[in-house]
Amino acid sequence: MSQHVIFQLLEALLETLHMVAVSGTVASVLGIPLGVILVVTGPGHILERRALNRVLGTIVNAVRSTPFIILMVAIIPFTRLVVGTSIGTAAAIVPLTIAATPFIARLVEASLREVDHGLIEAVQAMGASPLQIVRKVLLPEALPGIVAGLTITLVSLTGFSAMAGFVGGGGLGDLGIRYGYQRFQGDVMAAVVIILILLVQGVQSAGDVLARRLNKRIIDREESKAR
Repeated sequence: MSQHVIFQLLEALLETLHMVAVSGTVASVLGIPLGVILVVTGPGHILERRALNRVLGTIVNAVRSTPFIILMVAIIPFTRLVVGTSIGTAAAIVPLTIAATPFIARLVEASLREVDHGLIEAVQAMGASPLQIVRKVLLPEALPGIVAGLTITLVSLTGFSAMAGFVGGGGLGDLGIRYGYQRFQGDVMAAVVIILILLVQGVQSAGDVLARRLNKRIIDREESKAR
């Protein structure tokens, strides 16, 4: 493998990290509140709004059920409107964010639904507002699950970012296609696969450690209250 290709691998890795970091951050900013809304507006919850919940749920399901490669092509006009181009790293961030947002929302929703409803009712009886319940009960209690969900999302985004290489999205996927597939350089393809595996393992391990620590902190806090 030439020095030029090694440099290309490093550059592609940085592009992939950039795509995953930016899209993951923006999707989290959008997806976590959306997940909260899906929970609190559900039947029997603190801000029950069945019509709103049904509409949001339908939109989330529609985006989640669309294969990523089709989503990328379908929103090319919107991507051009946002970033001025439909190819490159910046362009890939748009569909990555749109794909990840409903995914995060559903994972957050699942984590929040695991919170003991009796605890919510107890805080309500003490006069807490819906916003206080969300900030001081729902989110803190569900935090380990939310972190685990975000970890899964980042892993998925890593795979999606590689898939974006098929349409000129840049990053490791683009490099693997240009060198490993089109130029039949198997060593480049193998290097891309190994780097992606190591990247996914690193993200998953870091997320698992953080989720365990947060979960242990919550358990310790509950035990101290019980004493």
